[in-house]
Amino acid sequence: MDLVALGHRITDARMQRSLPMTALAERAGVSASMLWSVERGRKAPTVVVLDRIARALGTPMSALLDPGDVPRVIVRRAADQDVAVAPDGWRRTILTPVVPGVNFEWVRTELPPATAAVEYPPYAAGSHEYIVVETGRLRLSLGDDAHDLAAGDSIYFAADVPHAYANPWDELCTYHVAAMIMRPRR
Repeated sequence: MDLVALGHRITDARMQRSLPMTALAERAGVSASMLWSVERGRKAPTVVVLDRIARALGTPMSALLDPGDVPRVIVRRAADQDVAVAPDGWRRTILTPVVPGVNFEWVRTELPPATAAVEYPPYAAGSHEYIVVETGRLRLSLGDDAHDLAAGDSIYFAADVPHAYANPWDELCTYHVAAMIMRPRR
């Protein structure tokens, strides 16, 4: 078994889910130091540890062992979607299945009225986002440029610039993001 390749697949799957290493370790019930060693190819995980990591990532263990075994069809049920809700009511739902080795995600976001900018740093070169506003209005800032979008409007941008989403208006804004986020090369 190529421990370095296994570690890279685990790291990629964790990054696609935006999980900090400590959060994955906690979910998997393994120590953060063990996970760190496995991700760097320094330790071979036991079958039990690898199964715990795979379950915590919501992926078959075989997908971590051999990416050629990734199913050609993956269904993500509504009940299994990852939802993040901030104290101010900002709600983000990842709609698409997580596929090992694929850096694509489709996200539905709800911004309550008068929501200040939610800022993101630049992603790696080659990253892209497409946005479609479903309801309300969205202010998208790309570096120093602001773009006000209304329901039905869409925009594409290279996501290797700082970007921020805001709803300074008095109605709910719902929008979708289709993102291809590249990871820096190791």
